[in-house]
Amino acid sequence: MKNSIKIIVLCVAALSLAGCNTIRSLHSEYKSQATIPADVFGENVSLSADSTSIAELSWREFFTDPLLQRLIDTALVHNTDINSARIAIQQSEAALTAAKQAFFPSVFFGPSGSVGSYGGSAASWTYNVPLQVNWDIDAFGSIKSKKRKAEVQLVQAKVAEQAVKANIISQVAQQYSMLLLLDQQLGILLSTDSLWNISLETQKILWENGKSYSTAVDQMEASYLNVKTSVVDTRRNIRQVENAICRLLAITPQHIERSHLGSYALPRGFKTGVPAMLLQNRPDIKMADLAMAEAFYNTQDARAAFFPSISLQGLAGWTNSAGSVVVNPGKILLNAVASLTQPIYAQGKLKANLKINQLAQEDLMNQYVQTVIDAGSEVNEALADCQAAIEKRDYYSRQIEVLKSAYTGTHELMDNGKASYLEVLTAQESLLNAQLDNAVNMYNGAQGIIALYIALGGATR
Repeated sequence: MKNSIKIIVLCVAALSLAGCNTIRSLHSEYKSQATIPADVFGENVSLSADSTSIAELSWREFFTDPLLQRLIDTALVHNTDINSARIAIQQSEAALTAAKQAFFPSVFFGPSGSVGSYGGSAASWTYNVPLQVNWDIDAFGSIKSKKRKAEVQLVQAKVAEQAVKANIISQVAQQYSMLLLLDQQLGILLSTDSLWNISLETQKILWENGKSYSTAVDQMEASYLNVKTSVVDTRRNIRQVENAICRLLAITPQHIERSHLGSYALPRGFKTGVPAMLLQNRPDIKMADLAMAEAFYNTQDARAAFFPSISLQGLAGWTNSAGSVVVNPGKILLNAVASLTQPIYAQGKLKANLKINQLAQEDLMNQYVQTVIDAGSEVNEALADCQAAIEKRDYYSRQIEVLKSAYTGTHELMDNGKASYLEVLTAQESLLNAQLDNAVNMYNGAQGIIALYIALGGATR
């Protein structure tokens, strides 16, 4: 009973050293200060309050190509970065469990024994079989701050997994669209190979009949061989991209089954959604806010270090060492201790630690602001890429149509000796470049759509 009274007195004395308001502040929870300006996407992006964002679509709804969906599914199961992120979540869960259990007493079992002989007497055994209990009283919120920080870290790990998932989905989709571009370019080059071979044979016949010069044949053949080398390079690039996709899927190098570049349809308009969608969906903005929360609890812990730490210790068990005379059987061993440690002078470490954590909070707030600005810029850039690709699409279609007509007409004139080989070369090279540029524009549009989806926080669900 006396021990209990002493413990109560010590606890009351410790609590009296700090004001109630100060103690309440040490137990307070983090309140998000995250804000996103209304014009974060840029002045040239019009938004409405009820605008539904494409980021609300799941990745399966956004990427409708079944072959791409199959690749993404494989990547989400086997990719090593994804699996590492899952392990990080399990580690954070274990750390949180330990932080929660810090509120409870710790119990230790520490038996000990010794043997001794005095003045030639027979040897005697002395033993202690105690259970020791230590309990830290969280009067000033230090343990609670650590537990809340562990909760934040668990959420961070889960958000980090979302970020890795979105990044993997984006990479697979981007490499897949690159593969489709290369397939499209290869098809164009193979078709050009066939047409230019006809032109070369025609030029040879003209030369043999004295209607052309050998230099014309040489120029035609050089241009034709350039197409041949481009075919080889494109096939090599296809192999390289297939290998890159295999690495993302964590599988051995193999052929990647795919559809065609036209499967990426460019819509006429985009719904970006209100800026708050970034806060709700983008993992990097969530992480920036969670980093501020973690820094807040670090500061709380640093403040709590200025206040007393209170601990209770108890000992219970059996012993046969009860005074100067060894007694068998043993006696019950009981002991209780309450301790209070109040920092007086710690060589400035406590103040320095508090200042460091406060500055860390301020720095993380600046980083959050920059993260929001970067996010808005990414949305603006991706939207501009999509719009540019859409605007150029019709121009390229018309250009290819005109150049095909020009190539056909020029070739007919050459057959009749009314056009030079240079005009034919110019016409066929212009057509080839326009077809390749159109394929690249389709690819850029697909990349822009993917980038916009990810920039708005898509692929996290």
